[in-house]
Amino acid sequence: MKKETKIFAHRGVSGHYPENTMAAFQAALEAGAAGIELDVQMAKDGNLVVIHDETVDRTTNGSGYIKDMSYAEIVQLDAGGWFAAANAGETIPELDAVFQWAVRDGNDLLINVELKNDLIEYPGLEEKVIEFVQRYGMEERVILSSFNAESMRRVRKLHPTLQTGYLITGVPEDAQEVAKSIGVNSIHCEEVFALSDLGREARESGFPLRVYTVNDETRSDFLAKAGVEVIMTDFPEKFLKN
Repeated sequence: MKKETKIFAHRGVSGHYPENTMAAFQAALEAGAAGIELDVQMAKDGNLVVIHDETVDRTTNGSGYIKDMSYAEIVQLDAGGWFAAANAGETIPELDAVFQWAVRDGNDLLINVELKNDLIEYPGLEEKVIEFVQRYGMEERVILSSFNAESMRRVRKLHPTLQTGYLITGVPEDAQEVAKSIGVNSIHCEEVFALSDLGREARESGFPLRVYTVNDETRSDFLAKAGVEVIMTDFPEKFLKN
């Protein structure tokens, strides 16, 4: 596999550990991944919570919307037992805790923070995330992404140089046009877009393509030849041994 194609662990090493937990992120570091991808929602008390779904139902033993719960309530939930008995007791981390871990000696992972504000609007989410990025001096290591184009436009207005990515599904004809209009640096897409003519045109126009979620390592050569910058996978070890 071409060295220039980076491997990001999607929600951490989520093929072997409960997604979006510190165990999954630590496994990514130990596996030698170049980065991790994680998701951020906002709790009722304004705390930034690392979880993919808008509710806790799928990945914990609890029920309810993140927006309706305080972090004190959320941290009591078991976020690992659903995955495997050995992972029982894992908790949903705050973004603050992830950044504290990320700045430790020996950790130089890139961190793709997806703002999960395409279904629920979290007022002030962009400002809060950027505040943490700056507090921990992570400006050169963080990529902010979202399916919400207006959110990415707000990020660019708030910070002129942070790496940003516009998330898309399928092969939308206006992806490059939207990406230009909102000032993002990259397009985060599925393989079908990366290998399409539109994907090639976007890449040739200066938009790096970061592809999610690829779990078949035999696709790595196709994507590398297509000039993809990042492959996001639940199983980074499969790609890193190529």
